[in-house]
Amino acid sequence: MSDAMKTRTAEFQQRLMDDNIDAALLTDADSIYYLSGYIGYLGVEFGRPTLMLVPNSGDCLIVTPLMESEMGRHMTWVSNVKPWEDGVNGEWTGQLRQFLSGFRSPKIGIERLLIPALVSSYVYDEFSGAEFMDVTPILGNMRAVKSAEEISIMRQAGEVAIAMTEAAERAIGEGVPEYEVALAVIAGGTRKAAELLSDDEMDRFVSPTIYNLQILNSGHDTCMVHRRSTMRRLQRGDPIYCCYCGLANFRHFKLGFDREYFVGDVTDEQARLYEITLNAQKASLDMLRPGVPADEVHAAANSVYLDAGFGPGYRTGRGIGYSFLEKPELKFGDKTPLEAGMTFSVDAAVTIPGDFAARIGDSVVVTENGYEYLTPYPKDLRVL
Repeated sequence: MSDAMKTRTAEFQQRLMDDNIDAALLTDADSIYYLSGYIGYLGVEFGRPTLMLVPNSGDCLIVTPLMESEMGRHMTWVSNVKPWEDGVNGEWTGQLRQFLSGFRSPKIGIERLLIPALVSSYVYDEFSGAEFMDVTPILGNMRAVKSAEEISIMRQAGEVAIAMTEAAERAIGEGVPEYEVALAVIAGGTRKAAELLSDDEMDRFVSPTIYNLQILNSGHDTCMVHRRSTMRRLQRGDPIYCCYCGLANFRHFKLGFDREYFVGDVTDEQARLYEITLNAQKASLDMLRPGVPADEVHAAANSVYLDAGFGPGYRTGRGIGYSFLEKPELKFGDKTPLEAGMTFSVDAAVTIPGDFAARIGDSVVVTENGYEYLTPYPKDLRVL
């Protein structure tokens, strides 16, 4: 995708020029990958930021820790990758100062809500005469509509997500600890990702290994949305909720995907609540088509909850792609008209505090006539 990344960068530079921004300082790992293909594994949480500096014309610069630089040069099309080292020439600040010193009273683009305090505190002090502009909306708008190539990769990410839940289904049973189901999910997703990758140069720096703590909970704890797997053993009659939103990553694309199962038996009330959840998701999915405001998709799901005697639900969906959360969002107040090529995680849930929750989630792409699943997998009530 390096040619596509070059094209994106040229478009981003043109948008900077149109907004009279001299250069952008990018610090978010997903934004840097989106433009350059570079993925750093040593980040600001270790005090080692990676920066991408994008002038409104001319060559870009990536500033990265020395120990990442050899790998970085092989990953990216950007020819100017400069390493920094502890205690040498001002470290990363020296590279940044040198780059920006070429601009007089510059307008500098930053990702205002994503720039780490370590970096922002330095640039605000060092370049106090500069005007800082938020370029997050520029990148957000560029990333909202996916290309055919990007959607193709996201479909593969959907295959990985489906392999995860198939592995979970095989592992679920009475007496099985939750963590064993989570381990099966990781193995199933990793093996599917490995099938989709090759050992040639293109995939040299793409790991198939699935990571992150999975959202997985069972029994009465299904009402705790984001509890992770524990030592708890599954019992007959348990619901078990598996969310793959932090795991369904492939070639840096991130999807949303949830499924819920029942171990051996299900009550009539649980089945009723699960059906309401399915109906709420269907109502929102049926709204997906170009021109529909994002918040109307959310309103469709809420009408189902209200008709069933429940309060309004949380956000129905979020944009997905290079980050876990992208724009637009399917929630109150987001009036963004949908466009073909936008990709979303679309969720639904009904929660009875302290007792039970029914949940479902899928990833989709908006088409000219509606939508298509990126995670095409059955969602009927399943008793395992």
